[in-house]
Amino acid sequence: MSVNLQTPIDYLKGVGPNRADLLKSELSIHTYQDLLNLFPNRYIDRTRYYKINELQQNSAEVQIIGQITSFKEVAKKRGKRLVVTFQDDTSTMELVWFRGQKWIRESLKTNTPYVIFGKTNWYNGKFSMPHPDIELVSEHEKNLRSAMQAIYPSTEKLSNKGITNRVVSKIMQQLFLETKGKFVETLSETIKGELKLLSKSEALFNIHFPKSPELLARAQFRLKFEELFYIQLQLILKNLIHKSKIKGFTFDQVGHYFNTFYKEHLPFELTNAQKRVLKEIRSDLGSQAQMNRLLQGDVGSGKTIVAFMSMLIGLDNGFQCCLMAPTEILSVQHYNSLHELCKPLNISIKLLTGSSKTSERKEIHESLENGDLQILVGTHALLEDKVKFKNLGLAIIDEQHRFGVAQRSKLWKKSTTQNIPPLGETKGAVPPHILVMTATPIPRTLAMSIYGDLDISVIDELPAGRKPIKTVHRYDNNRLKVFKFIKDEIAKGRQIYVVYPLIQESEKMDYKDLMDGYESISREFPMPNYQISIVHGKMKSEDKDYEMQRFAKGETQIMVATTVIEVGVNVPNASVMVIESAERFGLSQLHQLRGRVGRGAEQSYCILMTSHKLSSDSKTRLQTMVHTNDGFEIAEVDLKLRGPGDIMGTQQSGVLNLRIADVIKDKDILNQARYYAKKVLHLDPTLTLPEHKAILYTYKQMSKYRNIWNYIS
Repeated sequence: MSVNLQTPIDYLKGVGPNRADLLKSELSIHTYQDLLNLFPNRYIDRTRYYKINELQQNSAEVQIIGQITSFKEVAKKRGKRLVVTFQDDTSTMELVWFRGQKWIRESLKTNTPYVIFGKTNWYNGKFSMPHPDIELVSEHEKNLRSAMQAIYPSTEKLSNKGITNRVVSKIMQQLFLETKGKFVETLSETIKGELKLLSKSEALFNIHFPKSPELLARAQFRLKFEELFYIQLQLILKNLIHKSKIKGFTFDQVGHYFNTFYKEHLPFELTNAQKRVLKEIRSDLGSQAQMNRLLQGDVGSGKTIVAFMSMLIGLDNGFQCCLMAPTEILSVQHYNSLHELCKPLNISIKLLTGSSKTSERKEIHESLENGDLQILVGTHALLEDKVKFKNLGLAIIDEQHRFGVAQRSKLWKKSTTQNIPPLGETKGAVPPHILVMTATPIPRTLAMSIYGDLDISVIDELPAGRKPIKTVHRYDNNRLKVFKFIKDEIAKGRQIYVVYPLIQESEKMDYKDLMDGYESISREFPMPNYQISIVHGKMKSEDKDYEMQRFAKGETQIMVATTVIEVGVNVPNASVMVIESAERFGLSQLHQLRGRVGRGAEQSYCILMTSHKLSSDSKTRLQTMVHTNDGFEIAEVDLKLRGPGDIMGTQQSGVLNLRIADVIKDKDILNQARYYAKKVLHLDPTLTLPEHKAILYTYKQMSKYRNIWNYIS
């Protein structure tokens, strides 16, 4: 009879209730399956046994056979430690324990052959080994061992409670004994044959007890491929189901609003990328399925005009549209630019934010429900229960990674004419089309893993006439030259941003930096020749708006600010962005800040100021900024430096909780996995062919036991 891998870990011989509780709380190991999927962090060579007189004075991991000759307890200010003298036939050394002395003292015997393993230290003319792995030679010889020994993830609490790597290794052996090392195959024979993959059972054995480095590498490839294959399979399936089940309103008219705007009011010629993306959106809107599309485009690539023209198609078909942004500043900016575009077409558009007055709100609610209001722009305020549309046809969400899934799904229920049920229950329900926009370029690898169920459009060229921003890195001792450059730019009639970092934990320090900077700039650029605006988080929002407006109108030449301007003001006349302490910013933030300039026809500059003390990561970030303006290239470097969890922010960080694969290092395997997942589903969308039996079974098991599938937008 085969062992059920969903059996609770408590039942595995050698675990017991106390160990089980620790494994659950520390490593989330609840079942046999979870233990099997505890993959090692690294491996060490346990074929070599050293003599004490061969040890070198570097901290290396070694294995020695010898005997304990004596124990002593040494009292120190910060508690006791147990020191054991250990000898082989060449010399002696010390083994030291700072914790668990009583238990260790009772379990070890003198003059008995032991194998010890651990890191050596050289101190006071003697070698010592703190907290070694130690086992009787007789036990050591019995164990299921391989040349490469697995080192498993651990925590301080596990080590303190005696659950060492050796203990984990022993219970892993027990698991293989109970299951006889036989595990259900999860991939089709075709895939295994084409990629020359190990079987599931061989791969699992060789990941935990590798017979050779070559078999270990093959086991790792097989398990990484499988993990990424099932994530891609799930995402692509989700997209297919979405398109076949979730009906969308059919926007088959491209009429008066769209055509009039395109022929008479378009402020500039669309780039080829914008035209391509509009075509993709038009095809989705007319397809009878709900659109679920991600629109990526760098700062200033013209996403707003594409969003507006998509809304015009909605209006031409008699529907209302909305645009939701994460902050008030951003929603006001969207509203202002859309309002200008709506004027010549007599389209009714309103703004709804947390600070909208009660009388305005009432008017908005009424005109939304009776259909007079055609476009609504706003913040989270759009999600309030009172906000009901007569017929919402298209919802556009900007910088969507700042909204949670629950918030987004609220938009589904916004039409009074359709009572739209929750996701998944699609009978008779027609949700609005969804277009998600982001200016945070998401590397392709990450986009494939996180937004694989959304169709992705990319605007990858800047509007004509835009000159690339020149970026330079300057040290603090070049400040006078930088000031001279700023004066020359102001003399040409340009405006300047000077931005200081904002690190919440040290608000006082940030405020001081900002004020010191403001004072030194005021000295260098005195009134009445120069006017300076200042904006920071401690100001009231009306004061902030007043200062931003002064700068936007050109009444002040220099804007000294913290990162509040990362999203927000659009001042085409601003041509220089000076970023102080640039080493304290992340890459994507530096790139967003740089995007505040370069919005007019003039040459723009970004100056990164730092001290001489820089970490290697900071140097990489600054070099990347100087070397490229391409947001996607920058995002790839950022991904390598920070890892996927950080980039996606807290809402998405759980997404890539992968067991063994790594979306950055295993990019090629991810591409292969996506190719095979597409191939399988193209051939057999319902996975009912006999050759896909293993894939269907595994897919169902995963959906049942692992909630990795519940995270997609």
